[in-house]
Amino acid sequence: EEGIDKLRAFIPDTTLVAALDVVDRDRVLRYKTTWGRCHYEVFGSTSTHYTVFPQLGFSAKVFCYCTCPAFAFAVLVSNSHLMCKHVLAVCLAEQLSKCIERTVTDEEFVARTTAYL
Repeated sequence: EEGIDKLRAFIPDTTLVAALDVVDRDRVLRYKTTWGRCHYEVFGSTSTHYTVFPQLGFSAKVFCYCTCPAFAFAVLVSNSHLMCKHVLAVCLAEQLSKCIERTVTDEEFVARTTAYL
């Protein structure tokens, strides 16, 4: 509960509630290679799924990335949010050990992570 209150300081309530709903419905998938690299997919309220990179590590301005339209607009274009509900859902699911994990081959991992290039 204390962690949720801290999140409210910089995450809009609508985003926080939506992310918690995604986690509660087990909609966060973590694809893990045999060598430990992870890739995430989050299923939205429809059948759509989005690829999420919660820690890019090479930019102080954009530290995460999601393929959803809300991330593109609210984070990248208007700079009105730190992250979208999908990125937050991945972070919360990791903290709560609620990710559905799937092991993938190196080839599958490359295909999944380069599909949006």
